[in-house]
Amino acid sequence: MTTQIKQFRQAEYTDVWQRMKDFTDTRTDATADEIWLVEHLPVFTQGQAGKAEHILQTSTIPIVQSDRGGQVTYHAPGQIVLYFLVNIKRKKITVREFVSLMEQEIIALLAEYGVAAALKEGAPGVYVDGRKIASLGLRVRKGCTYHGLSLNVDMDMTPFQLINPCGYQGLEMVQLSQLADVSLGEVEQRLLARFSRSLN
Repeated sequence: MTTQIKQFRQAEYTDVWQRMKDFTDTRTDATADEIWLVEHLPVFTQGQAGKAEHILQTSTIPIVQSDRGGQVTYHAPGQIVLYFLVNIKRKKITVREFVSLMEQEIIALLAEYGVAAALKEGAPGVYVDGRKIASLGLRVRKGCTYHGLSLNVDMDMTPFQLINPCGYQGLEMVQLSQLADVSLGEVEQRLLARFSRSLN
């Protein structure tokens, strides 16, 4: 069963989140998995266990309490968000294995641009010289995942200074355009191609 790709441009977070929940609630064992490529309008999202103290300063950017894992992060145009609506029970892989797959595919993609990325013990996501370039947060319901990853490519990074990203005080964020000559569209297509291969 081939994984389907859907694209949502400049989408409100709450709209896409509701669609993910609806898709997950109504899917059956015969439903094909989907990857959603999204660019969100500016928004801070708190994970299920998100602590208010990690939002250092309020602004005009909305704050949404989400049902994914992890703490607070920021989404905006110029950041690639991939949501994985995947039946991991059917694929016979664990959540940990799926998270590892996401991390490894991001690291492999960055290597294509000559950027050496790594993992950090006890801190999910992908890092370049200790600065975070990609964040992960999943929810699993009935053996199916939703939510996914965000990769900073070419965005306004300033709002990250209003939060402790992912709950880590003083954590520096970085984006791919600071490290390599890239276009958002090309990075999107390369990342989608990697996940299409690995999930099919």
